[in-house]
Amino acid sequence: MERMKTKEVQIGNRVIGGENPILIQSMCNTKTEDVEATVEQILALEQTGCDIIRVAVPTMEAAESLKAIKRRIHIPLVADIHFDYRLAIAAIECGADKIRVNPGNIGSSERLQAVVSKAKEYGLPIRVGVNSGSLEKHLIEKYGGVTAEGIVESALDKVSMIESMDYDNLVISIKSSDVMMCVHAHELISKKTHYPLHVGITEAGTLTAGNIKSAVGLGLILNQGIGDTIRVSLTGEPLEEIKSAKLILRALGLRKGGVEVVSCPTCGRTKIDLIELANQVENMVAEFDDLDVKVAVMGCVVNGPGEAKEADFGIAGGIGEGLLIRKGQIIRKVPERDLLQALRNELVRLKEEQ
Repeated sequence: MERMKTKEVQIGNRVIGGENPILIQSMCNTKTEDVEATVEQILALEQTGCDIIRVAVPTMEAAESLKAIKRRIHIPLVADIHFDYRLAIAAIECGADKIRVNPGNIGSSERLQAVVSKAKEYGLPIRVGVNSGSLEKHLIEKYGGVTAEGIVESALDKVSMIESMDYDNLVISIKSSDVMMCVHAHELISKKTHYPLHVGITEAGTLTAGNIKSAVGLGLILNQGIGDTIRVSLTGEPLEEIKSAKLILRALGLRKGGVEVVSCPTCGRTKIDLIELANQVENMVAEFDDLDVKVAVMGCVVNGPGEAKEADFGIAGGIGEGLLIRKGQIIRKVPERDLLQALRNELVRLKEEQ
């Protein structure tokens, strides 16, 4: 697909917009004041494939904690600010690589100007965020409710406020928990701005519902070439957001690399615990993110080799044993208890060959 060309914006050691890859974001659910817990979670997210991480800054102590956190992580750190403009200024001074604000709840134009001036001093991008849940009353009245048109107008009004302060180092985020409203809003705003877009379905829900809503919404938006960075917002562990985001990007052909796991549905021929094995494989391959291969996990030896022929590697279960497969060819039989390790050994060997 042809991606829409947007302005390049540097966030720490990463760049979004232009022809740069779509980057994956998440947000810590730790207390930012707890430096150890926050750093531990960020390092785990880095290992899983997170490109940019955001933390809440609700207190001055949280803002001060950014100094220590920043020294121990390796990806850009974004400070999420609401209401108190002084926290935004402190977060910038304490090392944030970007700040996320809603100019509508920062207060007076003088307070917003103070934040913008500090961002300009440090060369820091500002993410202008607008959610459907915080849409202004006059726009709700104008459009007869919360609408995509109202969300877009709200966001562009806030962008104009900052532009009038002679600053354009901006990223725009417009989100809704209504999937199709969110899709329509992105279609509208992509025609009206050149700024990079942070895309996500807000308050998507728990692991199952949230993944489905995010996959549908992000799929429809990204497949039109819209979007420069994404977050899958789930009520759950942030690590799950990264796994889901990677799968969405790979499914759309927007990200290469990493191990793609395909597995068959269970049926009456299944002789092993396929569900457990497939989950073990999916967890195991996370350490091979620098490979670009497909792995098939099949439940029986009847159709397994044939179904796995399009994969680089495959395992197919039998009664107490299974088959190890490479490029559709059976390599050898392996005891069931050793299938996972046998597959891992093949991936290690491939990694060493490259």
